[in-house]
Amino acid sequence: MTKISIALLNYNGKKHLQTFLPSVVRHSDLPGVEICLIDNGSTDDSVVFVREKYPEIEIIQLDKNYGFAGGYNRGLKEISAQYFVLLNTDVEVTANWLLSVIDFLDKNKNVAACQPKVLSYRNKTKFEHAGASGGFIDYLGYPFCRGRMVEVMEKDKGQYDNITDVFWATGACLFIRSDEFFDAGGFDDNFFAHMEEIDLCWRLKARGKRISCVPQSIVYHLGGGTLNKENPHKTYLNYRNNLLMLYKNMPDAMLRKTLALRCALDHLSALVMMVSGKLKDARAVLKARADFKKMKKEYLLHRQQNLEATICNIHPEMYFKSLILSYYLLRKKTFNDFVK
Repeated sequence: MTKISIALLNYNGKKHLQTFLPSVVRHSDLPGVEICLIDNGSTDDSVVFVREKYPEIEIIQLDKNYGFAGGYNRGLKEISAQYFVLLNTDVEVTANWLLSVIDFLDKNKNVAACQPKVLSYRNKTKFEHAGASGGFIDYLGYPFCRGRMVEVMEKDKGQYDNITDVFWATGACLFIRSDEFFDAGGFDDNFFAHMEEIDLCWRLKARGKRISCVPQSIVYHLGGGTLNKENPHKTYLNYRNNLLMLYKNMPDAMLRKTLALRCALDHLSALVMMVSGKLKDARAVLKARADFKKMKKEYLLHRQQNLEATICNIHPEMYFKSLILSYYLLRKKTFNDFVK
């Protein structure tokens, strides 16, 4: 069995592969490390490009686009390795990016997954939205990071360079033990994209596993390679999947109150979008809520299974105060301001 398999999920991403794959190949040339490309039914010539330019890379071709969740679920079944490194195709890695994280995992057997420090490719002095220096969540299900609060990205001054446990690790660069990935059920296929890594990390933490950030490893993420933040479909997926995640994982004592508050906040969010002229995004939020209600029945079994496997309901990395209230009303714009 290979020790480390770096799995890049690709869909019509030749431009990203041309730009970012050279750094991955250059900085991953180590014993026991392989690189695999899982292709989600691309219609461009990205597979041909990789096959000709990098013949050493294993290519797993899927018959169609299954999204982030489904694509990885199917592709990883074809890979045999102790550790998976799920890496977006729009990520530039740096020297020794693998070593510090793998060394930490080797020494901490109860850590199921890790992430590096994720900085912006466009502005390498700042954190990047998708993960920054480790992901957290508030009690209403809103995610945030060390270095990223809502839309504010902090400048990296080394303030979050300590290794720490987190609630979730970013799917942009996710180190995970292969057995833990499959034992927890992998990603939720129905999510397609967005929130699937948070949902998976929640399941792992509920089963008593740790998730950590090792910021001594640094990568630079372009971000928005598939759906930019202004895309209404991204708005839809984020809202719907977040509600499904809450329903699947939150204990009974918290669920009813949380969903009631989220109902009010989601409708308020849709109203603000309408007033701001973002009518498609507002409709996306309302559709997400309607589809969540339709899907709750089919997710009842998922919820029951998750709760039966749960041995830990209280997580220090879930903050029992409101991110939205703190950010918009109390004007707390940094992670350290919020957690204080």
